[in-house]
Order: sequence, then structure tokens, then C-alpha cells
Amino acid sequence: MRPPCRPLPADGRFLQAVGPTPLVPVRLDPEGPTIWCKLEFLNPSGSTKDRIARYMLEKAWRLGELCPGGDVVEASSGSTSIAMALASAQMGCRFTAVMPEGVTEERLIAIRAYGGEVELVPRAEGIRGAIARAASLAKERGGYAPRQFENPDNAEAHRVWTGQEILAQVPGGLVHGVVSGVGTGGTIVGLFQAFAEAGCPVTPFVARPIAGLGCDIECCSFSARVPGVVDGLSKLYREADMPGRVELDVSDDLAMRTARALIRRGFPVGPSSGLNYAAAVEAAKRLGPQAQVVTVFPDRMERYFSTELVQPRPAPKAG
Repeated sequence: MRPPCRPLPADGRFLQAVGPTPLVPVRLDPEGPTIWCKLEFLNPSGSTKDRIARYMLEKAWRLGELCPGGDVVEASSGSTSIAMALASAQMGCRFTAVMPEGVTEERLIAIRAYGGEVELVPRAEGIRGAIARAASLAKERGGYAPRQFENPDNAEAHRVWTGQEILAQVPGGLVHGVVSGVGTGGTIVGLFQAFAEAGCPVTPFVARPIAGLGCDIECCSFSARVPGVVDGLSKLYREADMPGRVELDVSDDLAMRTARALIRRGFPVGPSSGLNYAAAVEAAKRLGPQAQVVTVFPDRMERYFSTELVQPRPAPKAG
């Protein structure tokens, strides 16, 4: 017999009243294509990760896997930890983020401001070390581990929420191309499923930042300058489930320039938005002038104030 469903806490739960984020047409180049951009930086904690945090924690609560005052433990070097901290605060739960050393101070400040705790693993262990430690810590505490890199509810949140919002907002309810980098894989997988199931002739485009500069704290195997795009960690992203998938390589220089151009246009975004938009422009060129291409602006610029996004890189020393 299915266990009784626990109702969600009501006092101050504003997350249940948050409306859809806007989908807006953006054209940086007057001669270039128009891209339909989902402004996910307008979510409460400032990123699209609010969606998966709310979806996962609410489901765990209803199923009795998460109780009032319970522990939530997640491995994330960025936006997911901030979103989980906010959602946990809304539900009266304790949150612990397990992160590699070297994450920006802005992220630590945000997590702790929501009442969350942070445990750091050695930088050399990267996000894989954080994942292992989070699993161990959740087991020790009897807490709930969302496991964003493998939990199918990650993609499901985008299939049932983000994707449906886009279908209701895009002209004619038709999407020809969807573009996103792959971190956990939840965004691109969930959106592609939503559009394909709705009958759209959609092509999924995977944006990859290329630089050859080695790995950063988020284990990005492509570029050390565009965070949140991870290779080889997602158990949600399977090529066989995305027929017609196209990979688009974008130089990290172009991704950063595009992010700054978006900021100057009044979009307070991070580097991954620059990556997504630059790749979406290429996708639109490939699909043709009548195609409606959708992408996501995942997070806000404030968590990158100490990075080269807003702090120019020092010029190399002569000699």
C-alpha cells in the first residue's frame, strides 16, 4: 500500500506562488537570427536550478523521504547548492552543500545566508570527490540526497515545468531547435522530451565550450572559464535518447564576449548564458530563417562578480 502523502508546509511557502519566467526574443546582431531565450535568472535564487530543487524536495516530502527539520545533502559547486539552500529554508530543513575548494566566495555567502552549511573537499578531488562525500554524509545523517547528476526528477522538472511554459509562450507553440550546455543534463533532456512529446520537429543542440585549458573545479573537460558545463558525470544525458542530436563547439572567448554583450543589453547573466546564446545563433543558421530556436539563460551575474566575467583578466607579462 502506498504510504500517506504528507502535505507541503504552507507558512510562507512563496515558491508555490512563483509564476513562469519570461520567454523573450533576443537579437544581439541586427543581421543575425532572433533567439527565444528563457530568462531563468529571474527564478527566486537566481537560476534555473530552483526548478529541480523545488521539484525534488517537494516530491521527497510527499513521499516521506524528507521530514520537517530533516537533512538535505547535495554535491554542487554552484547554482544547485544555492537553490537547494533556498528551497530547504522554505521547507524548514537543514541543508549542507558539499563543494570542491576554490568555489567563488559569492556562492558560499549565498548558501550560508539561507542558513545552509558548506563542507569543502580538496580541490584536486573536484566534483567527483564532492559527490562521494555527499553520499557518505547523507547516509551518516539519515538525510535526503537529491543526487542531481543521476536523479531522473532533474530532467522531469524541466519536462513538466520549463518545457510546458515555453510551449505556452513561444509563437504558435512550435519549437524547431533547443540549445543548452550539458551539466547534469537535466535541462536539455527535459526540454527535448517536452517538445518532442508535444509533436514539435525539434533538433537538440548541445553547446560545448572549447578552450583546451584543462579542468576547473566543476570538472569541465572543455573549458576552465565557462562553469556549469560538465563532461562525463551525467547519468541523465544519453545520446540514444536524443535522436538527431548535434554538438556545437563554441570558443570560451566567444561565450564570455557574448555573456558580456548580453549584460550590456540589460540581461544580468553568467557565462553559461553566453555559451547557450552563441550556440543558439549557430543552430538557427543551420535550421534556416523560419526556425524557432529556444535556449535558456541559466543564472545571474552576481555569483560571478569575482571572476573574469566582470573582472578583466590581467594581461600576460612580457618575456
